[in-house]
Parts: sequence; structure tokens; C-alpha cells
Amino acid sequence: MLWRVILMYISLTTVALALHENTFAVFELREQLQMLYLNMWELLHQLEYVAPHQRDTVYREIADIRQQIQDTIALLVEHDRAQHP
Repeated sequence: MLWRVILMYISLTTVALALHENTFAVFELREQLQMLYLNMWELLHQLEYVAPHQRDTVYREIADIRQQIQDTIALLVEHDRAQHP
């Protein structure tokens, strides 16, 4: 029983120390990136059935989502460079 407790303590300590400082921030950015990709797919799907006079609006929204995706990827790279200099 004592060995199990010691083994669990060692493994939990290793896991706690091995994680990055910005793990939650990276998790949030990855989640945001997934949502942006889903939004982009939805906008691309809208191009199949949107009225011609609304296409400019969809194009602007696609450009906006594209910029947000690029910004999110830049933040993820920045976090990674901070963790792995």
C-alpha cells in the first residue's frame, strides 16, 4: 500500500512539473482555433446557397475569420517559443 502511494505521488509530481506554464492559455487558444475553423466551414458552405447580393457580406466575414485564425496561430507560436526558447 505504501509503495502505491509513493508511486502515485511521484507520478503526480512528475506530471505537475512537466506541464507548461501556459497550458490553460494554450488550451483556450486551441479551442478558439477549432471554433474559428468551424465558423469558416460554415461560411464556405453558405456560399453555396446565399443570394448574390449577400455574397460581399459573406466574403467580408470570411476575411475576418481568416484574420482571426492567423492571429490565433501567431499567439500559439508565441506561447510555444516562450516555453521552448
